[in-house]
Amino acid sequence: MAVFNRGNKAEIWEPTALANGPFKGLQGGAVAGLLVGEIEGLALEKDWGHAVSASTWFLRPVPSRLLKTNVEIIHQSNRISVVDNSLRTEDDDTLCAITRVTLNKPRAIDVPGFQTDIVAEIDPRQYPLHARPAPHGGAWFMDAMELRLGGSIFWFRLNTDVIENAGSLARILGPADWAHGLSRQVQNAVADPNPNLNVHLFRSPRGEWIGVEPQTHWQPEIGGGMGGGYLHDCVGVVGRVSMSVVLTPFPNAAAKS
Repeated sequence: MAVFNRGNKAEIWEPTALANGPFKGLQGGAVAGLLVGEIEGLALEKDWGHAVSASTWFLRPVPSRLLKTNVEIIHQSNRISVVDNSLRTEDDDTLCAITRVTLNKPRAIDVPGFQTDIVAEIDPRQYPLHARPAPHGGAWFMDAMELRLGGSIFWFRLNTDVIENAGSLARILGPADWAHGLSRQVQNAVADPNPNLNVHLFRSPRGEWIGVEPQTHWQPEIGGGMGGGYLHDCVGVVGRVSMSVVLTPFPNAAAKS
């Protein structure tokens, strides 16, 4: 079982309770992981190379019911391909989210004098567990992963795939989507949903652990801000995440919890 399971057609997906977000609708990182994971699966079949970046826009809360995707090839060449995927409700065809993925076929380049930095490998299991229950008290996407806090880096390890045989970028999007919330500037005052999620990788992560070194900036007078940070594996930086942040009044039910 995965966070999303295929329905009776290849493009139909059924979310489990592990896809839930903290409030209304599914978690953005889970939605992005579904859309990107489907593209990564096709990339293996069509020899598009590795997914190196993804930009996802969350257009409205995604309901926990049957969903359908639609993959569209925007550009394909010997080196770079660009592929879109969209998510709609299966029953009334409401557009909920879209993503655009850039894929690159690796090609080794000899750069005289360049030497890759060698970093000592980290074992995040040495750090304490960091539990984060859902405000609504039920299951949510955070329950699909193990979270440990080591200094300024939050370490995640998925124990449930977003979709079956999810690729590297799909695995990263779940942890990356928490960047703006891990370093919230105040607690129990406002909600800070992100209407988009952008991740860029310069190499594929090694191993199961993904570290998020978050940063958040708010400007309450305009009701917005941004989040982001570096993404790590156990031997160093693998990329960056960024997202816009929209500040909204904190839901009363959650504020009382």
